[in-house]
Amino acid sequence: MRFMIIRKADAETEAGVMPSEQLLTEMMKYNEEMVRAGVMLAGEGLHPSAKGLRVKFSGGKPTLIDGPFAETKELIAGFTMIQVKSREEAIEWVKRWPAIDGHGAAELELRQVFEAEDFGAEFTPELREQEDMLRAEVEQQAKQR
Repeated sequence: MRFMIIRKADAETEAGVMPSEQLLTEMMKYNEEMVRAGVMLAGEGLHPSAKGLRVKFSGGKPTLIDGPFAETKELIAGFTMIQVKSREEAIEWVKRWPAIDGHGAAELELRQVFEAEDFGAEFTPELREQEDMLRAEVEQQAKQR
């Protein structure tokens, strides 16, 4: 089972305040524990929404909306992707998040990632094969970077 741990944005992350050396050290320890346990797939911090944009579709046509975006509760500052055996194991990893993040008030969200089998019969063998080919191509491209 794959899960995404989403670190919600706050006033500091949206202001572009960089993490302290202490927080970076604690996050590195946390990430190292997950890597050594074989559960971490990826993890990244995100630039503030002021450097981003949203694309809103209406009638199938895109409209670009430059950041920043007003409501920080709806924004994310970073993510960690993990692969574990159960929801309970994912929760245990979330609970180990470095306590100093957000001055002790960070907000995280845990979301399970859809797997191919979750889609049922609509995800035909042909579509599964196409997805497998695309994933292999992405992996190959990553190796070449």
